[in-house]
Order: sequence, then C-alpha cells, then structure tokens
Amino acid sequence: MELSFFRKNFKDFDSTLIERIAATVSYSNNEIYFLLKKGFLFMLVVALNLTAQAQDIPEHISYTRIYDFLDELATDGYISLNSTVKPYSRLYIAQKLREARNNPALNTRQQADLIFFLNDYSLEINKLPDTKLTLARTDKFSLAAIQPAFHYCDSTLRARITPILGMDITSNQHGTIIKRWFGVELQLMINKNLSVYGSLRDISVDATHLKNLPVSAGLLARPAFLNDYPGYEYKESALGGDFSDSRGGIKYAWNWGSVGLVKDNVIWGDNYHGSNILSGRTPSFPMLTFHLNPAKWFEMQYFHGWLVSNVLDSTRYYVDNTGRKEYRMANKFIAANLFTFIPIRNLNLSIGNSIIYAEENIQPAYFIPIAFYKSEDHTLTKGLGIENQNSQVFMNISSRNLRHLHLYTSIYADEISWSRFLPNSKERNPISYKIGANLSNFPIENLSIDAEYTNTNIINYKHSVPVLTWASNGYNLGSYLGDNSAEIYLAMRYKPIRGLNLDLSYLNAKHGNEYMYDRAAIDNIISQPSLGNITWSNNTLAFNAQYEIINNAYAIINIAYSDIKGYNLTSTPIVGEIRKTAQGYLDLFTPPYLQGKNTTIMVGFSFGF
Repeated sequence: MELSFFRKNFKDFDSTLIERIAATVSYSNNEIYFLLKKGFLFMLVVALNLTAQAQDIPEHISYTRIYDFLDELATDGYISLNSTVKPYSRLYIAQKLREARNNPALNTRQQADLIFFLNDYSLEINKLPDTKLTLARTDKFSLAAIQPAFHYCDSTLRARITPILGMDITSNQHGTIIKRWFGVELQLMINKNLSVYGSLRDISVDATHLKNLPVSAGLLARPAFLNDYPGYEYKESALGGDFSDSRGGIKYAWNWGSVGLVKDNVIWGDNYHGSNILSGRTPSFPMLTFHLNPAKWFEMQYFHGWLVSNVLDSTRYYVDNTGRKEYRMANKFIAANLFTFIPIRNLNLSIGNSIIYAEENIQPAYFIPIAFYKSEDHTLTKGLGIENQNSQVFMNISSRNLRHLHLYTSIYADEISWSRFLPNSKERNPISYKIGANLSNFPIENLSIDAEYTNTNIINYKHSVPVLTWASNGYNLGSYLGDNSAEIYLAMRYKPIRGLNLDLSYLNAKHGNEYMYDRAAIDNIISQPSLGNITWSNNTLAFNAQYEIINNAYAIINIAYSDIKGYNLTSTPIVGEIRKTAQGYLDLFTPPYLQGKNTTIMVGFSFGF
C-alpha cells in the first residue's frame, strides 16, 4: 500500500508517525497502513500526533480591546471568527492577527492596531516583543519598564510575567469611590503542548468619601443589583471592602483541541452588552474544560464546573473546640456543552445544553461531553419522588455573510413545553432571547454602530430549589437583568487613531414584577404578562474614552448620565409575587450610590487587566 493512501486519508498527521507506530507495536508498515484503514489504530495515531505545537492560555475577557478588534476584522471580512465562546486562547488570537496581517484592504488605523497587538502576542509566534526603556535584554529574555514585563523565550520554555496595578476614581453627587488593585500575572508555555498560567489581583474599595451614605454603599456589585459590574465576593471593611481575585490553570493542547483544569470566567453567546447565556460576570470558578476543533466546519466546547451555592447544608458542618457547629455550603455543579457548525464561511450555528446539579458527589454521567443532560437527569432521578436537577438548552446564530455587518441572536431556554407556544396558551415558557446587529466601517471609516434587544421571560434562570438556580456566588450566570426584564442597547464606537476608543451608548433597561419560584403557583405565575407592571427602570446615556498607551496599559474616562427609578404598584399581588414599595425595589436592584438621577464620572488607569 502506498504512502499516498495515508496522506489522502490522514492528511492532518505527520507521515513519520507510521514508522513510529510500527516501531512501537512491532508491526510492518503495510500492516500499519491496513490497520489505519480499518480504524483500529486511529486513537493511537491521535495520541502520538499530540506533539504538534499548540498552546492554550486564555486571554481574559477583561481585555475588551483585543476582542473588539478581532470582531471588527471578522465583521469587515478580513478573518473568519467564532465569537460565540470567549475567552479565546492567546495562540488563537495571534493566528487571527497574522491571518489579517497581509491584507492590503486594512485602513491606516487598523494596520497600526494590528502591529500594536501583534507585538503583545510575540511569544506565541516564538519571538520576544519589542519594548521601550529596556532594562536588560539578550536573545532569550527581556526585562522592560515599558511595557513593564519579563519575557523569556527558548526552544522549551516561553514565559511572561507582568505586574498588575490600577486605580479608578468614581464621583457623583453622592461622593467619591476609589478602587485600587495590584497583583501579578504569570504565563508559561512549556515545550509544544503544555500551558500553565495564573494571576492574582487584590482589589480594595475606599468609600470613606461618600456623603450621607455608609461605606457599604460603595460596593457597587451585589448579587441582586441589576448592573453589569463584575461580580465580587467582598470582605467588608471599615473603608468599604476588599476582594481577592485568583485565576489560572493548566492546559494540554494539540493542533485541534485542548483539555484543562482552570479557574476562570466564561462567556457563551454573541453580544456587545452582556450575554444572556453565560455572561462571565460571576466570580471565576474552577472547571474541567474540553475543546475540540477537528474540522473547519465544526467546533465543540465543554466544561464541568464547581459553583458556589451560597446555600448552607444542614447535614455538613465542622465542630470547633467550643462545640459550635460551623455549617458548610451545599455542593453545586454545572456541566455544559456547545456545538458550533459552520455550513458556509461566516455563518456559525451553535446549539448546546447544560445542567445545574447539587448532589453530594459529582455525577460521572455529566462528564460525558456530548450528552443531553436532561435525559441523563430523568434516568438518574426517576422514581425518587423528589425534585430533579435543573437543565437548560441554548442556541446562538452568528452571521457575517454581508461584509461590514454582523447579525446574531442567542436563545436560552430554562424549560420548554410545546403547548405553551400555542396562541391560546396564557402560560409562557421561561426563555431569554437576544437579537442584535453591528455595522462596522460602513459608510464611515473607523465608526461602528451596535443595536441590541434582550428579552427574558418570568422565572427564567430561577428554580424552586434555591441551590439549583442558574447562579454562582449568588450572581446570575446569564443576563445581568435576571428574569422578567427587557433591554435596548445602542452604541456608536469611533476609533480615530491607534489605541483610542471613543464610545457613546444609550441603555434602556426595565424589570417587571418580581416573583419567587413557587411550584404550587407556577402555572399562574408564568401566565402573567411578560414585564407586566414595571418595578424598576434604568435609562443611561454614557460616553467612554479609552486609550491603550502601551500594550496592557491604558487610561480611561467615563461620563454617564443615569436615571434609575423604582415604582409603586397598585395592582393586587398574586401568590408568589414579591411586592415592595418604589424605594424597596430601588434598594433591591440598585446600589444607593447610583439611585435616582446622577451624572457619574470615572477616571482610571491600569497596567495589566
């Protein structure tokens, strides 16, 4: 049998693997070819082929400029991009930047941004970055003050150590909040396949300069607040609060996939202002990840995560030396998969499902990456006479088939009954959907326009068993507005020169009646009109200017005029409804610092993100 057979049928593999396998299992080359044809040694070929160079260090979602730039390149038709799942790996980003590098259609600003970003991903293409104020440099390492970092590169190890330092000062009529953070980030790419990364950020909030408000009012992120601030698990202090954010992981990657154990943030679903599937807003949580991209037309994402339930388990406790019981939180896990199919270039169709479960131990069935978890759940809990677990399905459609235009929609379904779709049904399925469009560099160069609408029905993300809600650390994993809400988001983004982003945005967000998941009254609850009575609203007009001076170092100013209100209701509450006064709704959903009409100014700088 000729080697051409191997090249034709196994063209992604190095032909020298034949000899390697033959030497390993003592078969002749012809026998190996025969076995390959029959498929018996396919997995062995895969295993030996993992020596192909690949690394998978995620670029954190907080580095929004690189994500915006790749999105712009894809929408303008210069690269193909699956933007449904974030974070991207740094190697993937480097490959996409190089894909666009030689395109003569890039405008002057895009070319300058491309060169700027490529320098930050130099290690991924096996070279040291160019730096200024270099303190020491050889052919293998560099230590620089601008950009502040240590880089090392040889045939076995590529390393990057960067300091993290930043401060935001936020001020409005209620006073001033000062937020500081510092830390360090380490990235190691070892040999051809292994990646290790980690970062630590110590964040502190000084709210002692507030007027007629307690320092706790300076903590703008709380689980119930309807804003898109990153979720923090604060340790409250006399100054305000502190939060330590540690992320990192270890991954083994090959040229069409990776596996890893990480603690990080994840976004699933195309969006320009918060996803309604997985928003990445919750504090990072540990997870096992599995990614496959074996063909240009197919990609699979899977993870199994350990969430924080914030629900005490009365059966689990420690006993201290005084005999007092210290109760532990109930276990809470998540398994999720997402399959993306690309039937034609620039059209991505994604579908997946997930489950939140809270058993005493992890369930092996949920480690199957291609499983339909609701069916698994029915098998595992059928006949127990208890509430089953909480499963979900979701889909995302992204089209960049018209140059300069990105159209997308994402749907999250918490529970589906087909009878509820009938015109005569008063009940509504707990579903969230987002539709949006982005127009880039047309008709005005360097200007893009975003338009998004998000609607989420009653009870979506919630569950009758509190430990099974779509949340971690109390923060909703999906839309920051939670259930029974709607949002209109409009934005213009202008990039006049390299590194400078000027954004003008308008937000109109509303939340309807607030309900608890009362299983005895659920049919009546989901028969109420979507949104129904408005209990809370947020109208915000904001201008944001961000300038990335050097790689991973930026200055920012944000000016926002907001009108955030609560409403008194006169209708009779139904069973399961949580009824409050206008101020009660406002206190529930909005930090005191942002209540009412405010002009809020924030200025800041950061080294690292």
